[in-house]
Amino acid sequence: MKRLFLSILCIAFICAVADARKGKPLFSANLSNADYDAAVWSMDASGVISATADKALWSTSEYENFELELEFKTDKCTNSGVVIYCSDKKNWIPNAVEIQIADDYCDHFEQAASTASCGAVYGHLAPSAFKLVKKPGEWNKMKITAKGKSIRIVLNGKKVTDMDMNLWTSGKTNPDGSNIPSWMPKPFAELSTKGYIGFQGKHGEALIWFRNIKIKEL
Repeated sequence: MKRLFLSILCIAFICAVADARKGKPLFSANLSNADYDAAVWSMDASGVISATADKALWSTSEYENFELELEFKTDKCTNSGVVIYCSDKKNWIPNAVEIQIADDYCDHFEQAASTASCGAVYGHLAPSAFKLVKKPGEWNKMKITAKGKSIRIVLNGKKVTDMDMNLWTSGKTNPDGSNIPSWMPKPFAELSTKGYIGFQGKHGEALIWFRNIKIKEL
């Protein structure tokens, strides 16, 4: 009996370790641990989260040093993003880091700055490869690893962004000399590396869908 009890404890411990390695859902099944407008955001029975307006969905807890894995699906000309290190939800744009989600096959993004492409740190660092995002209607996988001032982004299995925020000492120009959008004047080197995690909603007529959002604290 004692051996059986110890075996059960051992199995439970192994399962707990395995679950910790895989991460845990960022949001509960009914979004009860999220900060959002219930008239905009919803989760369906299969766990897919979507929005009907341009309002963000936020975590209620702050995070630092983590891996965030998620799946997303774009619409024609989707313009969305994942927000990390947010210290001010009401004025998040200059007080956070946005990882861009976009339909790179849309004319708008083909003509836009490379720092607006899918997988970019928006306005600051272009991805190392373009059009790795799948065409609208297909699910994509993204992993964001944030450790202090280091941010790495993997899109559909390929590392596309590797940022050292300490290099962004200006709020006007990036280290390569390109311009930072005027609405993002705070240097990344000065940003907090602990904050809320958010997801942008619908822009214009273009929808966005998220699912399987998991976080693992490092």
